[in-house]
Amino acid sequence: MKRVLLIAGALALFGGGQALAADLPPPAAPPPRAPAAYIPPPPLFTWTGIYVGINGGYGFGTTSWSNTFAASGASGNFNANGFLVGGQLGGNYQFGQFVIGLEGDGDWTNIKGVSATAPCGIVATCVTGNDWLATVRGRAGYAWDRILFYGTGGAAFGNIQATTAAFPMTTLATQTGWTAGVGVEGAFLPNWTARVEYLYVNLGTASCGVAVCGAVASIPLTENIVRAGINYKLW
Repeated sequence: MKRVLLIAGALALFGGGQALAADLPPPAAPPPRAPAAYIPPPPLFTWTGIYVGINGGYGFGTTSWSNTFAASGASGNFNANGFLVGGQLGGNYQFGQFVIGLEGDGDWTNIKGVSATAPCGIVATCVTGNDWLATVRGRAGYAWDRILFYGTGGAAFGNIQATTAAFPMTTLATQTGWTAGVGVEGAFLPNWTARVEYLYVNLGTASCGVAVCGAVASIPLTENIVRAGINYKLW
């Protein structure tokens, strides 16, 4: 009898627990997960704009004297080299990854070459110099975000100076020539870029008279310019 009562009590408890569970509300759904925060990628640098900057570097090239009155006739090529420093102003326009622009610059230089080979008339030292250089150039390049590879070319302006051991250095003429080169430029801050470039400059040939050179001489000058610069983009 006791066993029957125990079994009956267990069945009653089991049935009551099921009924109680059926009356309970369903478990609440987990709260929705917040969407991941969207962090936009940093904007690509744009090369479009007007900039101003400074530059400095080194120039090395060749010159020669061709003297119609000297026995040797010509000095042959000799080296002319020195430092330069100056500034530039320019503008770029970017479309896609291509960049075109226009730049003008002006540098003070101390480029000078000396040859001890006659034909300097009655003396044996020829000196050729250049103390300023300016260019107006187009630029065209390819931008890899903050890195720009470019080619450049245009007009070059500068003076050719000459003297012999007997006379002070004299400016013969302001020459108009041409220049071409390549460079690479990188943006390191939102409005700041730095560059390294090479330019070949041909200033043509100046004529030196008897009063300066001791005889009539033709003096060409070409230069290779390697310089670094920093630009600030105004807008």
